[in-house]
Amino acid sequence: MNSVLRWCLTTGLVCLVLGLSACASRPTPTRSADEQFWSGRLALNIASEPPQSLSGGFELKSQAHSGELKLLSPLGNQLAQLDWAPGLARLDQGGKIYQQTSLDALLIQLTGSALPVLALIDWLQAKPVQVMGWVADLSQLANGRLHIQSEGQQPAVQLRLVLEP
Repeated sequence: MNSVLRWCLTTGLVCLVLGLSACASRPTPTRSADEQFWSGRLALNIASEPPQSLSGGFELKSQAHSGELKLLSPLGNQLAQLDWAPGLARLDQGGKIYQQTSLDALLIQLTGSALPVLALIDWLQAKPVQVMGWVADLSQLANGRLHIQSEGQQPAVQLRLVLEP
């Protein structure tokens, strides 16, 4: 599998991770009443051979059964966008498009693992959902911090989020 593709998708999940946030201000996204929105910085560490460490910004929007995750460089440039809705999941990585019939199927195709993007949305809402193979530390969520790590899978993955106020 392409290491750049794995980097972008894994970063998006679980996405997706502490680095520098964008220096330029971005316009505030328009949201509907039932939409949730989070943004901030993320840091992803993968204990692969060789080890991988990634950091940058993210913007995550979620509605009842659909969502959008944008991965941003430390300077605020968009690296990739993951969109999902019932029956379709799509990753746009700089014009290269990947599609599947579900978010899990797309993530498995691209990374070999169903990363917990939907659980991440629950965790960001302080819902202590259980996901096999993943542990979320919600104890610092009130301070805008979330730590997620894989458990019992190889390579081990750690994701840290720092939310913008």
